[in-house]
Formats: sequence, structure tokens, C-alpha cells
Amino acid sequence: MPQFPPMPDPQSGLLALQAMLRERHPLAAMQVFHARLGDVFQINLPGFKPIVMAGPDAARFVLVIGRDNLRWRNESDPVTDLLGHGVLVEDGASHDTLRALMNPSLHRTMLETYVQAMQTRTDQILDSWVDNGTIDMLVEMRKIALLILVDTLFGADFTPHMQRLWAAVLGVIRYISPGLWMLWTGVPRLGFKRAIRQMDAYLYGLIDARRTQISDGEAPHDLLGALLAAGLEDDLIRDQLLTMLIAGHDTSTALLAWALMLLGQHPESLAQAQAEVDAVLMGSTPDMSAIHQLDYLGRVIKEALRLYPPIHLGSRLAAQDITYQDFLIPAGTRVIYSIYLTQRHPACWPDPNTYNPDRYNTARRDPPYTWLAFGGGPRNCIGGAFGQIESKVVLARILQRFDLQLLPHRIYPHMGATLEPRPGIPMRIAHRML
Repeated sequence: MPQFPPMPDPQSGLLALQAMLRERHPLAAMQVFHARLGDVFQINLPGFKPIVMAGPDAARFVLVIGRDNLRWRNESDPVTDLLGHGVLVEDGASHDTLRALMNPSLHRTMLETYVQAMQTRTDQILDSWVDNGTIDMLVEMRKIALLILVDTLFGADFTPHMQRLWAAVLGVIRYISPGLWMLWTGVPRLGFKRAIRQMDAYLYGLIDARRTQISDGEAPHDLLGALLAAGLEDDLIRDQLLTMLIAGHDTSTALLAWALMLLGQHPESLAQAQAEVDAVLMGSTPDMSAIHQLDYLGRVIKEALRLYPPIHLGSRLAAQDITYQDFLIPAGTRVIYSIYLTQRHPACWPDPNTYNPDRYNTARRDPPYTWLAFGGGPRNCIGGAFGQIESKVVLARILQRFDLQLLPHRIYPHMGATLEPRPGIPMRIAHRML
């Protein structure tokens, strides 16, 4: 007979609390539960009792085998309220139709046309860096990621709106971040209306402006143009744009910040990455051919994604009673598969908590469903290829133009809309003499 997954006992709970206080983030508690309870366990908090899964078998089950019985859309979650019918919170035919419309603008064949914009927008921010100054890389990478996303996918310049909408962007991110709403669905969601209203006004303005351009004969080539050409209603287009604006730029922000933190913590790795960039680029700006030659930098990025995946979990809702292994998952239960725990699973990764880009040498292939930074299965991340190219362009340009020194600072993972380093990544920068 199927059984319910194990729940933490008092001793596990105490150890988890101690780990969380020591490490300053809830994922430390999750690691304790995983070590003591195994790859399937249930959290037991008032109003919040999700079943948590980890490991490649669980990931394969959630992403492929059992995916038809696990819904993405959860009407009680703020992300559904905010994104409406965005591709990220749709299921079935609705999701498939939207994804088919969006795929061409994010396909690998389009990425080469975005590289110049990625480099230009990166340089726009780097040009503002003061020699021998100290900057917060978390803030600076968010600026770069916003400029790149809006330029490449929306065909617009976010520069005039950066300062005005900065608080609104952070506001909508906080709106969908974990909070008391997870324990009490009726908790008031105060203080976010202005941020949402500002973002909506900006996005509807983009839609109106682009519609005028298309009516004047401009051929659609980016995401916004494709959605308009497909004849979608403005509200549905808004949902896709806001989905991409949040998911696309916030994940890139986190990835770039974590990668820079890890390079700063490991000066020998920083020196190797910088030497590779110098040898490949030879003083020129990165193009697609050069990007493909940045092998070590690619391994740095992959290791940053393993240790600190921006999307560190996948949340689903059981559509009906499900049995996984010997465990019963009742209909209506929230199911969480932990990318963070899977990518630090001691059965899958030697020295799982250690930074080691060399673990991805050419002779090694990751066993299936052990590295999940872009998900897996039919609904893997629609922007995965975009994010990998973008991160190489941005990091290569930074390493090409600046020497970096990470300042002594306690940094811990913060579970927001993505997993990001808090309170920031302070680095001293110095112009390189090339």
C-alpha cells in the first residue's frame, strides 16, 4: 500500500533550524531534511505541507513521466495572479500554442542576431564604472540584463525608463517571491498595486508603439513583433511580455552575479577565465564564433548554475492522486522538485558543495536529470540557450575590460523569485591596460 512521505521529526527540525540560522537561508534546512529523510519527504508547516522531491529519478518523474498529472498553474499563487495567462503558468494546449509562437524569437538560429546588442548594452553599463571604484555586481548585472532583454526581445531601449521603473521591477519580483502567502492564502498583498500598474503602463505602451510600426510596414522579427503578428489580444501579449521581463532578466541577473562571486572567491579560476578571454578575443569584441571557443568560461557558468541555480525549484499541483515509488501524493498537493538539492546530491556529484569548473571536462557527460538549471523534458526553459550566450558575452566583456577583486563580505542565497546573492556582490574594479 502506498504511504505518505516521511515528515521531519523533532530532532530533524532542530538540526534544520540550527543549519538555517547558521547559514542564513532556508535551503540549508532543506539539505538537513534531505540527508535525514531521503529523496522524498513532506514539509509540515501550518498551511504549507508540500511534498519535496530530489534526485534524478524524481526529476524525471516530475518533468516527463508524471507531467500530465502535475499542473503548473496554481490559482492561489501570486505568480498566477501577476502573470495572468503567461506561458510560464499555462498548461496543456494553451501553453503549447503560446510556446510555439515564442520559440522562433528565442531559437538558437536567432541568437547570432542578438550578440551585438548584448555586447553594446553590456558596454553601456561598463562605461559608467569608475576606475578603482567599488560596485555591487548584483545591481549592475540587473541593469545589464534589463537592457539586453528589452532590446533583443521587445525591440526597445529601456535606458530612459531604468531609473523611473527600477522600484517597480523590484516590486513585481517581490510580489511573486516566497512569503506569508505560502502559509496563509488570505494574507493581504499590500504595497504592490503601484508597481504592477507602472509595469502594465510601460508594457501596454510598448505594444501600442510596435503595432503602429508594424502597420507602417515593419516586419516582425523579435518576440513582441511575433506576438502582434499572431493577432493576440493586448492583455495576452502583456502577460507574455511581463513573464519574459521577470523570468528572463531576473534569472540572468542571478546567474551573472553568482558567477562573478565565485570567480572573486577563487582568484586562480578568475585568472584562468581572464586569460582565456584574452587569448580568444585578442582585444576584439565577442562574436558568436569567439563565444563558442570560450570553453573554460562556459564551465565556470555551468558550475555557477549547478551550485546556485536561479530557478532552484519547480512547483507543481497534483491534478489527481498520484503514486511515486511507494509514496502517495493526494490530489491538490503541492509538489516541489528541488533543483538545488539535486545538483548538490552526493550520489550524483563528487564533492557536491565544492566549486570546480573542471568537473565538466570533455570526457565526462552529466547523467540525465542531475543538472537541471534549465529544467528538462518538453517544458525545459524556453530561454535557456539565450541565457547561456548572454552570460558568456557579458562575463567575457567584463573580464576583458576590468580586473576584479571581491571585497570581504558575508554572502548568502536569498529565495526570491530567483535564488540571488544577498546582500550583494561588492567588488573593486580596475581598468585593464590592454
